[in-house]
Amino acid sequence: MIACWEQSSRRKEKSDVKSLLAETYAEAALSVTITTLTDVLAFFVGTWTAFPSVRSFCLYTGTAFVFCYIYTMTFFGGIIVLNHKREQGNRHWLTCMPLGVDEDQAEKSCWYNVCCIGNCSRQSPQPEGEHPMSIFFRKYYGPFFTNKWVKLLVVLLYGAYLGGSIYGCTQIREGIDLRNLASDDSYVIPYYDDDSKYFSAYGPRVMVVITESVDYWNETVRLGIENCTEKLESISYVDKNYSESWLRVYTKSAQSGSIDINNKTIFISHLPKLFRIVPSFEWDINKTQDKIEASRFFIQTANVTSAVDEKNLLNELRETARQCSIPLMVYHPAFIYYDQYLVIVQNTIQNVVVAAGAMLVVSLWLIPNPLCCLWVTFAIASVIVGVAGFMTFWSVNLDSISMINLVICIGFSVDFSAHISYAFVTSTESSANKRAVEALSLLGYPVLQGAVSTILGVVVLAAAKTYIFRTFFKIMFLVILFGALHGLVFIPVFLTFFGNCGRSPHTTKSKNLELRFRNDKDCPLMD
Repeated sequence: MIACWEQSSRRKEKSDVKSLLAETYAEAALSVTITTLTDVLAFFVGTWTAFPSVRSFCLYTGTAFVFCYIYTMTFFGGIIVLNHKREQGNRHWLTCMPLGVDEDQAEKSCWYNVCCIGNCSRQSPQPEGEHPMSIFFRKYYGPFFTNKWVKLLVVLLYGAYLGGSIYGCTQIREGIDLRNLASDDSYVIPYYDDDSKYFSAYGPRVMVVITESVDYWNETVRLGIENCTEKLESISYVDKNYSESWLRVYTKSAQSGSIDINNKTIFISHLPKLFRIVPSFEWDINKTQDKIEASRFFIQTANVTSAVDEKNLLNELRETARQCSIPLMVYHPAFIYYDQYLVIVQNTIQNVVVAAGAMLVVSLWLIPNPLCCLWVTFAIASVIVGVAGFMTFWSVNLDSISMINLVICIGFSVDFSAHISYAFVTSTESSANKRAVEALSLLGYPVLQGAVSTILGVVVLAAAKTYIFRTFFKIMFLVILFGALHGLVFIPVFLTFFGNCGRSPHTTKSKNLELRFRNDKDCPLMD
């Protein structure tokens, strides 16, 4: 918005505010709309995920983008106009009081003039000229990257980037280390370190719950429970030597004491004797006066050393419990975290594919050239692959935390390439190289400024003591870095390979006639 306003002001120094603002919105509003729509769609697509925390985050952030867009299209435009009137009225930049320059002030220091007059040059404030960075992009940066040998180097650089990213994607690790949920200085960290050091051979002690009231005094039922227990113990991740079952102990005690527990009354009445022998068993039985509503026993898992093992363990335990004739449920508090491994890859791929499709639809709708829409979609996919691949090299696993940031990646990755691509296809220059140079001169600095300011905004999180914040920084840094790299290097170069990716010659001619008529009031319409 600001870049378009400054360029309109330079082209139309004597124009009224309405025409300046109209031209600013004509040039900037569509580009801003494209990026906003894609951001909002990316976050609202994220609300389809199975993770409630991700749904809440995406709903909040998508709604925030809607309000940000409304303020940009209304409030911010008004602020630009007010600032323009302040400049025209020769008013101070902070106090907005009328200013005048006298001979005494001319001798003051630069800081004095900035604070008291409004600028360092001791002259009345005027609209700024072309920014030095815009000149740099137009005269040096753009021509450099449109050189054929530099283009070849960029293609080779992109091949290395893509190859490294794909390799990283094949090595990506799933799962969250529970120690990462605590602060680095928390007592939880030494606990998990010691647990990993001394008890790494053992996994969680899993609770097996008989969820319904069954006739435990029926020998057939007891044999069914025992059969289910043995099937669970036969799983490769279970050590049967450490199983603990109140029913086994009770049955063996009854046999050794010649007690007939096939009778309901006797079975119920002798349970207190069991509790006196092993008091902890009383916690394993939910008993009323005449029946047992539910009960549980425990099995000990072993050799669970990775997220893949945890996922396989969960699948095997649940599948075995499902096949039992007795209604069973397996549970451990850690299963809350294991559950995400079953759907994290599927949900991530689903969100990325659907969001990329939505981006393509929006781009086709708003950008006037289908081929360049495909380039925008390509940039989105390329940035996502890069971020996912380099996550591996930066020791970031694929979990619910990084998944939230990948959803952010989908939205932010389109911003840079969409602006540059739209400036390219709307350019009236005759050649693809010149279009790329013009696009970079117009939007190279705003894109670079947005990237640097965003990175500076999150760089403080790099020193955070919490894994969640550090992960947020790492992925945001990769998103902005690769997004800016695509917008400022890869996309401009790739667009030059397709010279017809702009307006058709007829449209360009019409655009030139329109500009001539609009800029020359004396030029007859027939010209």
